[in-house]
Amino acid sequence: MPLLTTPALAPGTLAGRPQPDLDAGDLLLRPWRPDDRPAVLAAYADPAIRRWHCRAMTGDEARDWLDSWPGRWRQETGAGWAITDGTAVLGQISLRAVDLPEAQAEVSYWVLPDARGRRVATRALSALTAFAFDRVGLHRVWLRHSTANPASCRVAERAGLAAEGTNRGAARHLDGWHDMHVHARLRTDT
Repeated sequence: MPLLTTPALAPGTLAGRPQPDLDAGDLLLRPWRPDDRPAVLAAYADPAIRRWHCRAMTGDEARDWLDSWPGRWRQETGAGWAITDGTAVLGQISLRAVDLPEAQAEVSYWVLPDARGRRVATRALSALTAFAFDRVGLHRVWLRHSTANPASCRVAERAGLAAEGTNRGAARHLDGWHDMHVHARLRTDT
């Protein structure tokens, strides 16, 4: 069935160039590397990250997860970055569910325990949102988090993603179904 609108962004918008490093002040967002596996394993061993992301990883799964990101960039379905201080991995941020025809993507992030409380996620989200709007041309960036996770709510709001509403019973966590807050920012928001 043909669409009546033209795609907002053409194929090749991401894949037509290498995935860049992103400057976030004293933070650097860089594409994942194979030698980041210990940081990924540490993250998915952390109880808080496990609670909100509902995932654990073996060494092989972490390797496969890291190896998947370049292909997702080439296929224009996602893009992941290690959040670093220039040396150590502090967390991750990604564009998930990239939809170029609709010019939007969902964001995901986590921060390792030693880096929490320094607004690492907020600064990374601000840098990623700027990249998504200014260099990729996305129209909308959005995220969901459990209503039981007020820290993630603060990250979204501080980075300028307005609360839009609640998806009831939208995600299954270890303790059952969670309502999920939706936050979004449009390129046209000030």
